[in-house]
Amino acid sequence: MSIGLPQWIVLAVALLRVAELVYAQRNTKRLLANGGREFGRGHYPLFVVLHGGWLLALFFSVPSSADVDPFLLIFFGLLLCGRVWVIATLGPYWTTRVISSPEFPLIRNGPYRFVRHPNYWVVTAEIAVLPLCFGARQWAVVFSVLNAALLWWRIRIENEALGQREG
Repeated sequence: MSIGLPQWIVLAVALLRVAELVYAQRNTKRLLANGGREFGRGHYPLFVVLHGGWLLALFFSVPSSADVDPFLLIFFGLLLCGRVWVIATLGPYWTTRVISSPEFPLIRNGPYRFVRHPNYWVVTAEIAVLPLCFGARQWAVVFSVLNAALLWWRIRIENEALGQREG
């Protein structure tokens, strides 16, 4: 298998995700040590499989010679900026798990001023847009549907956890 621009882009995204996971794991440990409680632990491995499968499917199924749509790639870059905005806004409270405590502040600034769960909006768009950058419509559809199902489950869990803090 030869590695072309699509594979390099997917590798770059994978490296960003690994860096996020390291940061999230550090935050998770600290939040749990400070009285946080994890909600919905059972669904988390499914997200790992979904996101890993998404990247693997793109890496191995997109031809190395596939054209890369520059406009969609720029849009994907803007989505990454949105992801960074969410992470920066939550700071030490950002994690890939649902960790909550009555002692933790409810964040209502940054993108949270405009929408509830902004990270999920960004991730939903990323999962569709990156495959579309390479013309891989089938993966955009498959992983978007799977992501929607998992997010439906996760948002219910997160809303329950936040509801306990909001009264």
